[in-house]
Amino acid sequence: MSDELTTIEIARKKLLDSINILKGKTKVTLQKSLMRISCNLIQSELNLPSTNNSAVDGYGISSKTYFDNPKTKFKVIGVAKAGHPFDKEVGLGETIEIYTGAVMPRGIDTIIMHEKCNRVGDEVIIRDIIKKNQNMRPVGENLRKGEIVVEKGKLLNAADIGQLAASGNSNIEVYKKLSVSVISTGDELIDPLSKNKLKGQIFDSNKPMLTSLLSLHYLKVLDLGIVKDNRTQLAEKYAEALIKSDVVISSGGASDGIEDHTQNALKDIGAKCLVWQLAMKPGKPMAIGMLGKKIIFCLPGNPVAAFVCTKLLINPILMKLAGGTDWDPLSFKLPSGFDHQKRNGRAEFLRAKIINKDQRSFIYLHGRKGAGVISSLTGADGIVEIPLEAETVSKGDFLKFYPFDYRGL
Repeated sequence: MSDELTTIEIARKKLLDSINILKGKTKVTLQKSLMRISCNLIQSELNLPSTNNSAVDGYGISSKTYFDNPKTKFKVIGVAKAGHPFDKEVGLGETIEIYTGAVMPRGIDTIIMHEKCNRVGDEVIIRDIIKKNQNMRPVGENLRKGEIVVEKGKLLNAADIGQLAASGNSNIEVYKKLSVSVISTGDELIDPLSKNKLKGQIFDSNKPMLTSLLSLHYLKVLDLGIVKDNRTQLAEKYAEALIKSDVVISSGGASDGIEDHTQNALKDIGAKCLVWQLAMKPGKPMAIGMLGKKIIFCLPGNPVAAFVCTKLLINPILMKLAGGTDWDPLSFKLPSGFDHQKRNGRAEFLRAKIINKDQRSFIYLHGRKGAGVISSLTGADGIVEIPLEAETVSKGDFLKFYPFDYRGL
């Protein structure tokens, strides 16, 4: 096994290039499609709106009459409301009272808001300078017939569901859920529910954290418990997990220590090791194996390292395996609000907050240092990347920032 470290970008690309969608299709109701992955390109079968309609409450007129004589007293001949159209044609010099969303009848091309008009009895005088076609929503303004509503591989969000509903979809095809088994390893670990914690034992935090991170609607997560630091038992647990699921994620036992058995356990089940040790901090001692079309991720035991590697590396791979196309984690560059020094050769991914100061936004480090300090994750807005080749960071340097999803809208 080579001692050369693999950058997270190379590891991600290597895995993405070597895998394909694992799951078949199923049909779900629109109400159950949130955060599922569409397996088809869906086009609109109609125009939205299907007719010209009003964008405001007001009076609908033919602009020609106004332009011929802006002081025209328009005669009100009816009312149009959403769902209650006015079916007659509106002639020159006539107007209708019309409300937002109402179909615009024949004869009108312009709508003037109520507050820009004076009405006396059944006559209206316009007190504004108008433009033709103002305050109207034309046919297809939202969506044209044949226009793409959802791309194949799209992870459906609430806006997608609204657009699908508006375009007449009630059931859609999505990819079946990808099944993921999660395992913790370590003699010192006990379940957080246990009431018999002995000296030297610690509560397992990784498995609850990882199962929560993976609680996504396109995944089915299986909790396969805690395995002791035993090569044979770990290999057996991997084999069991591969039968039950498409992907296996274990944490702990991924370094070169005497009691770190993941590499040997991967060999024992016949898995090929694709990646060993990443050029990142935290997260260096990570192994990734493949058996057939199934992947085994062997995360470090330190909770922060397990969290960061899952966010930046595992999630994009799960997205592709599940049929999704939007793999790259969202990031943007902001100026640093801190000074920092590090060694060349490994990228650092530090917990950070965004602070607004003097009408600008800056990245500040958050919490205590250390790959085992979970408190550095709580309260953080996301992760800041210190590049692999960088040795110093100065205030004002632009750095890549990865926001946590729960800090977004």
